[in-house]
Amino acid sequence: MKAARLLVLLLGVLVLVGLVWHLPTPILIQADEVEELQRQIDELENLKQQSESATKPLESEIASLEKKIRSARAGVESAKKEAVELAESIDDRELDLAVQYEMLTLRIADQYKKARTFSPLMLVIASQDAANITKDLAYRNSVKAQDNKLIQSISGDIVQLEKDKQTLEQNQVLLANLQKQLDSQQAFFEEEVLKAKVYQNDLAGQIAALSARQQEIIAARSGGFTVSGDGELSDDSMGSINNFNATAPAGYFGVFSFGAYSHRNGMSQYGALGRAKSGQSYQQILSAYYPGSTIQTDYPAMDQITVSGVGSGSFEDWYLLRIYEVPASWPKEVLKVQAIAARTYAIRHTNNGQSSICTTEACQVFKNEPKGGAWAEAVAETRGMVLTNGGSPVLTQFASTHGGFTRTAGWDTTDGGGGSDLLTKAYERIGGSPWLYKAWWRQGYSSSGATCGRSSPWLSPEEMADIVNAYVVMKNGTGEELERVTPVTTSCWGGNPYSMSELRDVASKYGGIASAGSVSVSQGEGATNNVTISGVSMSGSDFCKAFNVRAPGNLRIPQWSGSPCGGAFFNVERK
Repeated sequence: MKAARLLVLLLGVLVLVGLVWHLPTPILIQADEVEELQRQIDELENLKQQSESATKPLESEIASLEKKIRSARAGVESAKKEAVELAESIDDRELDLAVQYEMLTLRIADQYKKARTFSPLMLVIASQDAANITKDLAYRNSVKAQDNKLIQSISGDIVQLEKDKQTLEQNQVLLANLQKQLDSQQAFFEEEVLKAKVYQNDLAGQIAALSARQQEIIAARSGGFTVSGDGELSDDSMGSINNFNATAPAGYFGVFSFGAYSHRNGMSQYGALGRAKSGQSYQQILSAYYPGSTIQTDYPAMDQITVSGVGSGSFEDWYLLRIYEVPASWPKEVLKVQAIAARTYAIRHTNNGQSSICTTEACQVFKNEPKGGAWAEAVAETRGMVLTNGGSPVLTQFASTHGGFTRTAGWDTTDGGGGSDLLTKAYERIGGSPWLYKAWWRQGYSSSGATCGRSSPWLSPEEMADIVNAYVVMKNGTGEELERVTPVTTSCWGGNPYSMSELRDVASKYGGIASAGSVSVSQGEGATNNVTISGVSMSGSDFCKAFNVRAPGNLRIPQWSGSPCGGAFFNVERK
């Protein structure tokens, strides 16, 4: 029964292995063929599962077979030893028979002579009485009987010896054939398992390729695109795309954020600078970032304002002159935009029942000393101007860099659209933002922050696979499996994280990977839709969460948009 079951398994594997040479070559994909791609992926996945199902019992049979082969070989060796002993016995027996045969020949010759000269009459004459005659005859008959018995024994030994010789020769031939069969069977099993593994790996590669192509089509249908950075600015040269292209080893990965920790609402300050450099007026810039608003010059603003931890003073002539949001060296049109936005923000803040306003980025940056220069001029030239909608001040949020997209106004680009050339047409690029496209790997937002011992933000294929495995376990794991998915750099983060090999073993139960070899990313309306790495597909939000939970050192995707990794906008590049 075992032999029959093993044969069925072998035939199954051979059929599956044979299929690898006959898989259909994928045809060119049209825009409406996502379903066909999914069908191909499902078919390939089914073949892969069949091969794995056939291979697993075959692998266990190999272990059993190896045990049987070892036992059979031990038997062969024992039989060979017995054959040697039999051959030695045959040699001894042949020598003994030769001696006996010689003795028998002499006795037969002696009997022959006596028989020729024997006369019963002479026996009677020579004997003194009848008793002696009888005794002599009996003796002669006994000797003859013994000789006959010896002849029969020697004849039987000779016959048996010949049979033993034939058996020995046959056994030697059989043992040689058994040895050859055992070697052949072991080689066959090992080769079939190897073929099945190669076949499975090939299927996995095809599945990954089809999945990546499928994502491309889905991205095209949804208006998604893939960005590749080239020559972007960065306040940290090590985190720039230029450094990645120049120094990252082949096969390494870089995770680049579009913008930084931003709500993506309202004005991008570097975007406003780019628009001013492109010739836009402060009215045009305000209209672009706060659509639907109107500049109202007679809004009844408060005379005094209270600043937390500082005190109170004139709203126009004290507070606004001490706002430090953009450099005074920037073009006057940008300064006017910022002055109107800052005035409107403070009015709305106090109108909402707040008795004071904070001095940090949580509100707007305030320092208790006049900024002076062009900033004071911009405040004076826009005095009393407030952005309103329906007579009420609008929420004039702003941030340094949104990454080319705002949630309130859409694409912040020269043509008003996204696409793969986003970085070349973003107003933030024209404005020279150092955070438009950057890999974040230092502590905080300083370009000199601690790196937790890392020399670069680039990830090896094994480290990127570790991020993927973190996602897989976070999605499917339970209990301790989830608790130990934390950064491996305990010197900075503490805890008891899985090592990369331990996490890989846990993730293997849920479809993890050993090494990352390919990546496909789809960006959408100011957010990353999907990331597929070596066949494992994740939403942009899920990848961001796994990255921020597991990435080594201080690597992170520093985006919020209302919730952790909500609407995260980033890209994954592979060298």
